[in-house]
Amino acid sequence: MNWRNLTTVYLKELRDSLRDRRTLLSTIIIPTLVIPLMVFGVGKVMSKVMSQAQGDSSPIMIVGGEDSPGIVAALKAERDPAKNRPVFRVVPTGDYRTAIGDKKIRAAVEIPTGFEAALKTGDAPTVTIFYYEGEIKSGLGQRALEKFFTDLRQKTAEKRLTEHNLPVSLLKPFEVKRKNAAPPEKVGGNLVGGFVPYLIIILCFTGAMYPAMDLTAGEKERGTMETLLCSPVPRVDIVLGKFLMVLTGSVSAMVFMLLSMGTTAFVGGSIMTGSGTTLKVGAAAAKTTVDVMPTVDPMGLFGVLAMVLPVAVLFAAAAFTISLFAKSYKEAQSYLAPMMIVVIMPAVIGMLPGIDLNVKLAFVPILNLSLVCKEMLSGIWHWDLIAIIFGSSSLYAAIALMLAVKMFNREDVMFRA
Repeated sequence: MNWRNLTTVYLKELRDSLRDRRTLLSTIIIPTLVIPLMVFGVGKVMSKVMSQAQGDSSPIMIVGGEDSPGIVAALKAERDPAKNRPVFRVVPTGDYRTAIGDKKIRAAVEIPTGFEAALKTGDAPTVTIFYYEGEIKSGLGQRALEKFFTDLRQKTAEKRLTEHNLPVSLLKPFEVKRKNAAPPEKVGGNLVGGFVPYLIIILCFTGAMYPAMDLTAGEKERGTMETLLCSPVPRVDIVLGKFLMVLTGSVSAMVFMLLSMGTTAFVGGSIMTGSGTTLKVGAAAAKTTVDVMPTVDPMGLFGVLAMVLPVAVLFAAAAFTISLFAKSYKEAQSYLAPMMIVVIMPAVIGMLPGIDLNVKLAFVPILNLSLVCKEMLSGIWHWDLIAIIFGSSSLYAAIALMLAVKMFNREDVMFRA
């Protein structure tokens, strides 16, 4: 291996790649913009949609209730004091199941016969709320109805205690308070620790995919591969120079994404801190305040960068090897596109609750990276497992690179008919 030849090939491929808009898009533009767009763009849209859904009166249907006029009137008169608007918009009774399924109403409530009279005797039957499970607006209507009847139950119980000269505190003899005991970086790492490795893995692969296709199948299609192979440079120097360019694309996508994430977290945190924005979570009896922008362990970001490097080598070598078999750029795309599923599935499994890092999973490629990154971003450092993951990932990367060099030296692969 001649480093001068290798560097010459690498710089030549780097110049060509910087002129390719597809490579720039996959390695720089998308990784840089994806995090700000997700945080500020998608977040803004979701916030606007949710605010609009919460700001509208919930269209509901009342089933029964003919002998409970007071309850029906209270439902129609229920108002949101914060927004000064009716909570419910009662529509005429009809086929409530079809109406809920067609999203014409958000929910329906079935008031049993004699409900209002039974409240006074203390043996009121069950009220049933029908809604569209999994549909956001229907869930809002269902929760509003549940709140109405929960408040009604509370007021009824308080009234009965007062009538019997008993203290209302019997309903709630003590308070239950929730308080977070975990450090902020562990909370933040738990919130985003599964999602960040997922993004890194995808961008690492896509960052390697387009340069790999262009430097192999693309050169075959342009007819420049034969000219390059006729040069007085050993093939191992050519393949390593091209591989380093593919690796540069993969690492660049990861680095730009991490820089974008760090900048977004810093800017977003400053904005949220400056405006004093917090989120209140929990019921009135057990409120807790959490920061809007999650905090992660800063050293965890450097740990993620180190752990991703051997995986980036694996992705670069695998994409390079697979692209070598293609005769055209389009054919290479058809080979590498299904690989995205192979890459994404372990990353998705790493996001699932209950999947914890252990010795066995430390040897599973991609999944081990997803799990260890989640731990490091939370400030948890299992050095023995980290060593196993880094070593096994490096071994898989070395095998993939050796395979790439072997395939590049095969004439039946390079000039496949």
